[in-house]
Amino acid sequence: MSEQAKEHSQKVKLLAGSGLILTTIIWGSAFVVMKNSVDFISPCYLLALRFSIAAVCMTAVFWPQNRKMSRKDLRCGAILGVFLFISYLFQTYGLKYTTASKNAFITTLYVIIVPFLHWIFNGKKPAVRNIGAALIAVLGLGLLSLEGDFSINLGDFLTLICGLFFAVHIVFIDRYTETLSPVRLTTVQMAASAALGWILAPFLEGSPDLSILNGSLMTGLLYLGICSTMVGFLLQTAGQKYLTPNTSSILLSFESVFGLVFSVIFLGDPITVKLLAGCALMFAAVIISEYRPKKKKE
Repeated sequence: MSEQAKEHSQKVKLLAGSGLILTTIIWGSAFVVMKNSVDFISPCYLLALRFSIAAVCMTAVFWPQNRKMSRKDLRCGAILGVFLFISYLFQTYGLKYTTASKNAFITTLYVIIVPFLHWIFNGKKPAVRNIGAALIAVLGLGLLSLEGDFSINLGDFLTLICGLFFAVHIVFIDRYTETLSPVRLTTVQMAASAALGWILAPFLEGSPDLSILNGSLMTGLLYLGICSTMVGFLLQTAGQKYLTPNTSSILLSFESVFGLVFSVIFLGDPITVKLLAGCALMFAAVIISEYRPKKKKE
């Protein structure tokens, strides 16, 4: 590869990584909105609404590209939608039975699962640095999230299933974006997730209470649907086209970092040495994951 091609590849990777970081900033800021919304709307209906808004907006904004939808786009996007919805559903219900800090930590354990799933499904063996980076990221996430309660309960188990499906989702995005459009994949997975939400919600949560809908709640839903869901997952799907699943999973786990940043800014949470150490380890994990030693010239 020529020096010019290498430079172009590095720029593309930098843009892709920046897109994933922007995704985690959006997701981190959505914690407050999600908390306020779930106080009024049951989890499954909330997921159905946010994914419906995202699907409608994706279809409208990217109509020229979506008109070229193929059967493969529909099939692969639907598979991604199933993985995505299941992970969110288990995360939401897991939160009912465990603490928010443990829920965030266990969910982001996908950083240690992704390299091995990538090996199993895509046949790409992880390098030693990938495993090391994942372990450092998990340690950093532990410092950011855990408060000393290491007991295991039902909520922890449900959240672990969520993390597993998030990992599968990341790995399959890498597989599908090799040949398919990130825009069409995102559109279909949003629609598939919305459909699953509307199908399951009546069985899990009964009939919806439409009387709770008001201006403030609708503003929150629009933010979740457009920014956190449509923009966030479009950036994730497009960014993963140019990055390895191992690096992508570590970058996406920065959601915990930015969730804490916004908690400090808007909720007045204190900054501690433990939090700073956790953030430092997260950044170190990214650097190690992407480090490539220069080959000596003959």
